[in-house]
Amino acid sequence: MTGKVTTALIIGGGIAGPVAAMALQRAGIEAAVYEAYARTADGVGAGLSIAPNGRRALEVLGAGHVVDDIGVPMTSMVLRSSTGKRLATFPVEGARTVARAELYRNVYDEAISRGIRYEHGKRLVRAEQDADGVTAHFADGTSARADVLIGADGIRSTVRTQLDPNAPEPSFTGLNSAGGWARGTGLPSTHGETHMVFGKRAFFGYQVFDDGDALWWINLPSAEPLTVAQMQRTPNAEWLRRFRELAAEDNSPVTSIIDAVTPQELVLTAASEYLPHVPTWHRGRITLIGDAAHAPSSSSGQGASLSLEDAVELARCLRDLPTAAEAFAAFESLRRPRIDRVMKDTERTNSGKTASAFGRVLRDLLFPVAMKLFAKPEKSAWLTGYAIDWNAPVTAAPVAA
Repeated sequence: MTGKVTTALIIGGGIAGPVAAMALQRAGIEAAVYEAYARTADGVGAGLSIAPNGRRALEVLGAGHVVDDIGVPMTSMVLRSSTGKRLATFPVEGARTVARAELYRNVYDEAISRGIRYEHGKRLVRAEQDADGVTAHFADGTSARADVLIGADGIRSTVRTQLDPNAPEPSFTGLNSAGGWARGTGLPSTHGETHMVFGKRAFFGYQVFDDGDALWWINLPSAEPLTVAQMQRTPNAEWLRRFRELAAEDNSPVTSIIDAVTPQELVLTAASEYLPHVPTWHRGRITLIGDAAHAPSSSSGQGASLSLEDAVELARCLRDLPTAAEAFAAFESLRRPRIDRVMKDTERTNSGKTASAFGRVLRDLLFPVAMKLFAKPEKSAWLTGYAIDWNAPVTAAPVAA
């Protein structure tokens, strides 16, 4: 397999896919995005955060405005106990809270404005590669061919199973989730703080904006994962009643926020999942990025930002190295140590959300002390301070002994 990469197929049109196409375009590589669904994903999903490192990745492409135009700044994350006690505060200057649907739409529109080709209704069924390129075959009977294929098709990636039929499946965090917007809560602004409450019966998060609207979510400890379809069998009004009941014993404004949620604006996001260590990120002319390769749970606050980093770093590797194999190996060498560290940190956070009654008491006693000792801004610089130097040349990954 030789020859410089000049064309790419990107499977998946969520966030990572179109950003990868824009990055490849800047690197002089023609890329087209193939999306399984027949229409755009407008209105899908609740809220998420874009960390400073994620916005910097966009800014490398001159696309920082796709985040700046939506949402509101997040200044810090505040952890609270069910009694209302402030356990810890983590500064996150430069982060932004956004609605996923708005981020998706802005990224989509930006890619289209740059001439990125988008193909809808293209559900991948198999990918075949040879010495000269790779061919994607879709469920509608059509196919497409390019020098490389990039799987940006999410946590249940088809491309991942094409690379390795024994690839791990997503794991359940022990939490089912929901969230959305609460309009006109009447609550005071949290002034950029996102509050996370380790409630007695569930974990809640919220940020109240200056106009009284709030973005919120709930994580429900559960032995069994639920799909969106399973959750939808219960009316949204009944879910809201249950959520309010779960929050009733906690000293927090969560019940007031839930009271302001209409059934129509409740978003059921179902089981919270993460993707454990994926042994194979690439083979030949095919590679994975974003949630297809690594998906920390939402607790990390880094899922989207890591995917944005991936998109830009992969483009640099394909730009600078002479073959796809060398580029993909360099990409993995650059990214895997960072991803593994995020995954380990996130596992600790999830264990706190599902703690037993005794574990909650112990956590509430020890957490403030631990944070004074260890949770200093400089300790998180490795994560949120990450910046990509587009002009720095990428060298080949060292060959393992």
